[in-house]
Amino acid sequence: MAGRALLLAGAPGTGKTALALGIAQVSAKNLFANFNYYIKNLNLEFVPLFRSPGHSLPSSSSPFNAIQTFHSQELGPKVPFCPMVGSEVFSSEVKKTEILMENFRRAIGLRIREEKEVYEGEVIELTVEETENPLGGYGRTISHVVLGLKTSKGTKTLRLDPSIHDSLTKENVTVGDVIYVEANSGAVKRVGRSDAFATEFDLEAEEYVPVPKGDVHKKKEVVQDVTLHDLDIANAQPPGGKDVVSMLSSMGKPKKTEITDKLRTEINRVVNKYIDQGVAELVPGVLFVDEVHMLDIECFTYLNRALESTLSPIVIFATNRGVCQIRGTDILAPHGIPVDLLDRMLIVRTMPYNREEMMQIVSIRASVEGIELEQDALELMGEIGSRASLRYAVQMLTPARILNETSGRSKIHKDGVLEVDKLFFDGKASAKLLAQSEGYMK
Repeated sequence: MAGRALLLAGAPGTGKTALALGIAQVSAKNLFANFNYYIKNLNLEFVPLFRSPGHSLPSSSSPFNAIQTFHSQELGPKVPFCPMVGSEVFSSEVKKTEILMENFRRAIGLRIREEKEVYEGEVIELTVEETENPLGGYGRTISHVVLGLKTSKGTKTLRLDPSIHDSLTKENVTVGDVIYVEANSGAVKRVGRSDAFATEFDLEAEEYVPVPKGDVHKKKEVVQDVTLHDLDIANAQPPGGKDVVSMLSSMGKPKKTEITDKLRTEINRVVNKYIDQGVAELVPGVLFVDEVHMLDIECFTYLNRALESTLSPIVIFATNRGVCQIRGTDILAPHGIPVDLLDRMLIVRTMPYNREEMMQIVSIRASVEGIELEQDALELMGEIGSRASLRYAVQMLTPARILNETSGRSKIHKDGVLEVDKLFFDGKASAKLLAQSEGYMK
C-alpha cells in the first residue's frame, strides 16, 4: 500500500517528536502491521480517517512503555530516517517541491547485494618491491607489492599492482591485520586486527576479529546500503576536472542545483530492474515532517501525488494547530491541511501528560544527567509541570542542581525547587505578568 501516512496532532509538549523518533525505530515494513500492539502503550486518542483492514485502533494510557518497546526493536542506521521542518521548503535557490522530493528520496533506502570475488585473510607478509625509475633520475618507483594472506585453511601469496599500494597505505594495513581485497576492482578493506594479537598490549583501541575461515580466494556477498537521493546526487553531475578553469567554474555555480525528473525516472527504472532481478531490496524508511501547517497549498498538492508513488516512504506529519487557514489560501481547514490530503492519513491525537507521567519523565531525565532528587522535590516538580509545562519542569533540573551544590546538598531538595521556581518564569506566568503590567513592555 503506497501512501502510508500519519498525522500526530496535539498541543505543544505532548511528545509528538518523541513518538515520531520511536516509530522510526520500528521496521518500516511492519509498522502498520504491528501498530495495534504499540498503540496499547500510548497515551493517544484516534480519529480513524483511514484504517487498514483488520486493524483496530484503541486508545490507551502511558507512552513510556511504548518508547522503550520502540528502542528495544532498534534497527540502527540501516533503515533511513529523514527529519525536516515545514519551513525548510521555502528557499530562494530551489523550488519547494524539489526540497520535498529530495527529502522523500532521502527516506527511501536501497540494499544492494553483490557477490564478488575477494582475497580475504590475515596479513602475514607485506613487502613493497622497488625498482629504478624508468624515466631516469635518482628516484625509485614501486614495481609491485607482495601480500601474504592466511586463513584457517591455508595461506596464499599475492603479487599486486603498484596502484593497490595506495589503498593499503590509506587503510593503514600492517602485518597482523585482517583485510579483504576485491579481485575485480582492487579495493582494499581493513576489517580489524587479528585476535591472535589481542594480548599484545594491556590497553589498545583496536577491534579484534577472528581469522577468516575457508580459502583465501573466495566469493563473498557484499551488502551496500544507499538511499535514492545518494543515487540522484551521484548521477546528477559528472565529476569535474582538476584544472584551474574547472575549479573556477564550479565555484561560480549555485550551491544547490535541482535534479531533473528525467534523471529520477531513469534511476527509478534501473532500481526497479535491480529489484526484479533480486540484486537489490527496497528499504522504505520514515520521513518526519514537523510543523506541517507551515507548508502551503502547492506543497500539499505535490504531497498528494508523492504519497501515491510506488517508491514512497512512511510519512509522519506533526502539528499543534487546530482549525486554521491553509497557507496560500483563505480556506479554513483542520490543522491547516487540505481535506483531500487528510483523507490519506491516520490522525493520532496526542494528549497532555498527567502529574504521575511528568514525574516519571523528570525522574528519567534526572538519572540521565546524573542528578539525584528527593521524593518530595520530584513530586513538587510534577505539580509545577502540571501547572506550567513539562519542558519548564525539565529545564528546572540544572538550576536546582547548581543551587543545591552551592548550599552543600548532594540531592535536590524541595526548598531548592521552590527557590528556582521563584527566580524564573514559565511561559504562562510571563504572559499573565505582561497582561497585568500595562506599559511595562510594548
